[in-house]
Amino acid sequence: MATDSERQAVADEIVAGDRRAMAKAITLVESTRADHQAEAQRLLELLLPRTGTAARIGITGVPGVGKSTFIEAFGLYLTGLGKKVAVLAVDPSSTRSGGSILGDKTRMSRLAADENAYIRPSPSAGSLGGVARRTREAMLVCEAAGFDVVLVETVGVGQSEVTVASMVDFFLVLMLPGAGDELQGIKKGILEIADALAVNKADGDQVPLATRAVAEYRSALRLFRHSSTAWSPPVVPVSALEHRGMDDVWGIVGKHREALDASGELAERRRQQQLSWFWSMLEDGLRQHFLGREDVRRRLPEMEASVGRASLTPTEAARRLLEVLGDGEVE
Repeated sequence: MATDSERQAVADEIVAGDRRAMAKAITLVESTRADHQAEAQRLLELLLPRTGTAARIGITGVPGVGKSTFIEAFGLYLTGLGKKVAVLAVDPSSTRSGGSILGDKTRMSRLAADENAYIRPSPSAGSLGGVARRTREAMLVCEAAGFDVVLVETVGVGQSEVTVASMVDFFLVLMLPGAGDELQGIKKGILEIADALAVNKADGDQVPLATRAVAEYRSALRLFRHSSTAWSPPVVPVSALEHRGMDDVWGIVGKHREALDASGELAERRRQQQLSWFWSMLEDGLRQHFLGREDVRRRLPEMEASVGRASLTPTEAARRLLEVLGDGEVE
């Protein structure tokens, strides 16, 4: 365990923008060891006063939309403006193998080489809740180190999008040209939490398709009630390949921040981010505590086997296992 002075020295190095200190802090944050977790929390407490000022932007997209190409183009545009940009990837690793997609620096080689950019993938080892915690805490480290913009990329699909939306100020959804059939496959929940849609690959012979897609997505968004009363999500065409439209996206981020700041929604969104984080950590901790009990570990294989051979319903098996917590009356 580090001493108070050693911990403060590390915090000072991070605030000064030391990359090695940042990497060591995020590695500490990502560790599952109890002593490392305790040390990480003490370090984060020292960094907290330096956090909260960065623009937190979540980015997701349908398969094949060119998400990495867009993030690299957008990141390079921002560093060209003199901004310091961090990219964090929410990667809900394989629950079977524990593998994860960690090729971010290869996929964004030009951005990775930029001295004003920092790219860090976050494997979750099978737990979306775990990666959400680690990504949130890595975000704090990046903010304390002076990064102006933190881009949080969803590598997985489904629940990871909702999770990322709960930890950022602005949520961008990338779409492909040729809206037609694709509109049918858009999840209603994503449109409700999106702060903007960007139709990527609006270049070459795709321009007419992209123009039509923008119009169709704008019409589709009118059918949904957005989570913010102060903001109506715009739709813009972009070309990550040709680095066009990046200024439009950044302009939208700025207008969104102004609108939510004026209405008080930005402060409320940040407050909700903290509460969402608190509850996800509480649920995660309760699950780990419960599964760590000796009586639960002893009965769990039997319950799993019963559910597997359909001799018990999952509900009844869970009820019997949860009886260890009290009087057996579980809703």
